Amino acid sequence: MVTKEQILAAQEEWGAGVVKIGFLKDSRSECEEFTNDFLDKLYAFDLGTVLFKPTKCAVEQFRASKAEATSYFIAGEGRACSEDGGFAINPWTKVRFENTGFITEENRAIAMGNYFFTDLNGNEAKVEFTFGYTAKDGKLKIDLHHSSFPYNP
Repeated sequence: MVTKEQILAAQEEWGAGVVKIGFLKDSRSECEEFTNDFLDKLYAFDLGTVLFKPTKCAVEQFRASKAEATSYFIAGEGRACSEDGGFAINPWTKVRFENTGFITEENRAIAMGNYFFTDLNGNEAKVEFTFGYTAKDGKLKIDLHHSSFPYNP
């Protein structure tokens, strides 16, 4: 059974990875290498379908491939989606999760809530998220990632 503690650890690792991507932005080769490893380790592209709807996407809202996820996180000249500016290279200094709840099963889990991204000036951006996880060899990998800014009428 997937546990709440496993989910919290996966979220902590994800947040730390996003911060590190931004830290590495001035060394493009290191940034690309780390982002590649980050996606391999934390996302389930190697296991099958990943449903990925990132926050700041309007034209190409859904990202079904690792190349498209890489484009979202770090953009660059070879980006797969032209609208991408590199969300993770903002850079962010901290990512904080506030979970509303969890659904856990034998080899799957879902977490939903808000996460907050702190920029270099200490400003927080609040984003809503739903992450789905699949368990493989005792490790959680993301196979569903939906995030969006809160509704603002």
